[in-house]
Amino acid sequence: MKALVMALLRVYRYAVSPMLGRNCRFVPSCSEYALEAVERHGAFKGSWLAARRVCRCHPFSGGGYDPVP
Repeated sequence: MKALVMALLRVYRYAVSPMLGRNCRFVPSCSEYALEAVERHGAFKGSWLAARRVCRCHPFSGGGYDPVP
């Protein structure tokens, strides 16, 4: 399951993300964060952490450095 989620994230990162531009307010970017979270914590918890991060990435967010716990 972990390999499938990471493969989907890589496809997004290299196929879809370049068309959307650099809009992430955080460092590392949301896709990098998601890959690292899934790699460290597994498919389910990593996906949950990534989803929480994407919800925080909006125009009214301060952004900044936000590492994977």
